[in-house]
Amino acid sequence: MLEGKNIVLGVCGSIAAYKSALLVRQLIKAGANVQVIMTPDATNFITPLTLSTLSKNPVFHTYFEPETGEWNNHVELALSADLLLIAPASANTMAKMANGLVDNLLTAVYLSAKCPVYFAPAMDLDMWKHEATQNNIATLQSFGNILIAPVNGELASGLIGEGRLAEPEEIVAFISAEIKKKLPLTGKKALVTAGPTYEAIDPVRFIGNHSSGKMGFVIADELALLGADVTLVSGPSAEHSKQRSVKRIDITSAAQMLLECEKHFKASAICVMSAAVADYAPVNVAQQKIKKQTDSFSIEVKKTVDILTTLGKNKGDGQILVGFALETNNEEDNAIDKLKRKNLDFIVLNSLNDAGAGFKSDTNKVTIIDRDLHKTTFDLKSKDEVAKDICHKIIDLIKH
Repeated sequence: MLEGKNIVLGVCGSIAAYKSALLVRQLIKAGANVQVIMTPDATNFITPLTLSTLSKNPVFHTYFEPETGEWNNHVELALSADLLLIAPASANTMAKMANGLVDNLLTAVYLSAKCPVYFAPAMDLDMWKHEATQNNIATLQSFGNILIAPVNGELASGLIGEGRLAEPEEIVAFISAEIKKKLPLTGKKALVTAGPTYEAIDPVRFIGNHSSGKMGFVIADELALLGADVTLVSGPSAEHSKQRSVKRIDITSAAQMLLECEKHFKASAICVMSAAVADYAPVNVAQQKIKKQTDSFSIEVKKTVDILTTLGKNKGDGQILVGFALETNNEEDNAIDKLKRKNLDFIVLNSLNDAGAGFKSDTNKVTIIDRDLHKTTFDLKSKDEVAKDICHKIIDLIKH
């Protein structure tokens, strides 16, 4: 959920500031870009150099740089953030935030922020329980800020009780869960196929096609970004998912892809079949490499089982099934015929006659045709943008 997010991490003056180093590591491990802003007191507990090294970004803790006079623009820093996380949040900083006091860069960034704000308090037990602190926390929550509550444990004073900063892993998990709850496809399982299939002739040769798998991989990533629990069944491909949550299953042949699709189809609310599956496979597969001995050579082939047709026949109420049609002639007629025969909710048509479309390129030009034969034609776009268009259509179908 944090992949590609710009996170501004505010670090306050608390002994728990040492955990901010581990928190930066966890956020970066989750795929986020981290910009650290420290209060002046925080620099007494952990050095800016440590957090700068870990975040690979300069750390700011003053309004301007004394040596250069360069201004650290609090408005720009706030607007650059997808979310602001203040951890540890001291009692002092929370009091300032609750009352709009601005005497350092972090509180200025907080008051300028338009993004979600998370705060994770850390302090001693009596400070945490004090009515003033609890009132400030209630005020911050009334502003829409999200509390990551402290936990029970050993405190710096030696007391045992509430006020201990949540562990970095817990903070990251909490934020990820909060983000996912608000995504449109949360709770939905999705099945995506990608790439070609290879149908063996002998141990060396195969029947295949030029599909790279790029389109299927970016669709799987986009569905995951929208909150879906994605299973990607891929033929031989050098592509990789950018989203760590995508569960990839590698197969080689059409028969193997069919088997995996049948395993996962029933539980999937969304199925996007973008793989370029072989239509035919050799009847007999030689166990040894076939030698070049004659001037001509023929292979008897048989139809593979049509995966999309098989799934379409077993599609349940509420399931969304999407197919692709790569055509070279009579494009729309062939796509509509496929849409109807295979019981699809919509089909994504692209033509090899369009420059920049088809296999291996980073762009595609598609037309989406739904079961009511409503047609939407898009300009040439990156495959990432095409994936967004396809997923927006899926969300619209779910809503309606």
